[in-house]
Amino acid sequence: MYNFGFLYKIPTYEFARNSRSIKAYKASPARHGSSQFQLRQYAESTLGSGSLRQAVLLPEGEDMNEWLAVNTVDFYNQINMLYGTVTEFCSPQTCPEMKATDEYEYLWQDSDKFKRPTKLSAPDYIEHLMNWVQAYFENESVFPSKIGVPFPSDFPHIIRTVFKRLFRVYAHIYCHHFEVITQLGMQPHLNTSLKHFVYFAKEFDLIERDDLGPLNDFIDRMLAEGKNK
Repeated sequence: MYNFGFLYKIPTYEFARNSRSIKAYKASPARHGSSQFQLRQYAESTLGSGSLRQAVLLPEGEDMNEWLAVNTVDFYNQINMLYGTVTEFCSPQTCPEMKATDEYEYLWQDSDKFKRPTKLSAPDYIEHLMNWVQAYFENESVFPSKIGVPFPSDFPHIIRTVFKRLFRVYAHIYCHHFEVITQLGMQPHLNTSLKHFVYFAKEFDLIERDDLGPLNDFIDRMLAEGKNK
């Protein structure tokens, strides 16, 4: 059983580029009068309050799809930053398969090059995943940046798929690179990011318990301890 420890604090994330081709996504310059700009400001202020359970709640009177969009971009950047700290130790040689323990292996599939589930090394899988998510962000018909342009009717379904796949990066880091994370002093940031991600996913029904498989016991303990604080 993995002991990932508990030490929570709200980190200030710096979305630095890592050593591979994945890069931090920055949305189009936010309009100061736009809903997305206001929601991002609200999210940052509630995170600063120290309550992750409160931070994930939909602000009163706001559109749920806007809230999902803003937070999905932020989680993408958090995960990208966290994975960027271990890329030196995650190579096709050290991680020839995208796994979270030997029990869970993730195969890559998309609508472009990989029509069927395909075994990839962990860094290749994660690179394809991040580029796949970023393609959604840059698609105006999915993540509209202009005022008045509606989100697609299947937007919540798209976000569920994104969350399901993004979680796999957390799982790989915890199960295969946690020692490096601890040595780098990133454990508090990783734990807080995962806790925030899970609170948000549970609040909006974005991920199934089965999809959390390799970290289920850890997440249960983490959330149980959070209730006592």
